[in-house]
Amino acid sequence: MLDKVITISREFGSGGRELGMKLAERLNLPFYDKELISMSAEESGLAEEAFLHYDEHISIQQEPFKQRLYTPFSMLYEVSMSDQIFLTQSRVIRKLAEQGPCVIVGRCADRVLENSINLFVYAKMENRIKRMNSLETGVSPERMEERIREIDKKRKDYYQYYTGCEWGKAQNYHLCLESSLTGVEGCFNAALAYLQCYI
Repeated sequence: MLDKVITISREFGSGGRELGMKLAERLNLPFYDKELISMSAEESGLAEEAFLHYDEHISIQQEPFKQRLYTPFSMLYEVSMSDQIFLTQSRVIRKLAEQGPCVIVGRCADRVLENSINLFVYAKMENRIKRMNSLETGVSPERMEERIREIDKKRKDYYQYYTGCEWGKAQNYHLCLESSLTGVEGCFNAALAYLQCYI
């Protein structure tokens, strides 16, 4: 029986979330993605809207730095909302891992946890546009590509900022899966074969 958490990082539109759901169902494991938002809000007492607003992207407060002398009570020492949210989500992710194996999508879970199996899902842009347009009708391919690139950039910046690692770099994951050729089903079969080594 699998005794590790499976984390899934993914390019937007690559099918990573669907893959996570399929793996969780097949392996009879809890699945966490957007659920982490409400769980983290409850953990912290912060409004769920704040977690939705800062979900997987950073917001660095700009300071004027005109003064050169700071006291321990200076505004400089305030923790930004995005930092508070990252720390809260990290606590929730660790608590879930302590409860047993599960599947967690995104939110730097692969770096928050020290002993997880980390997957990365990616795909060619044309496949991602096609996939997203099948889910959201009425959006032009040009606008969809713009949206995909924007969300990917936010995820990349977020990952780099909080982990110091490069998002999407093969060396940072145990298994990278390209969904363009075989679809999510092919990635699912490949991931299951890989996970058999741990079961």
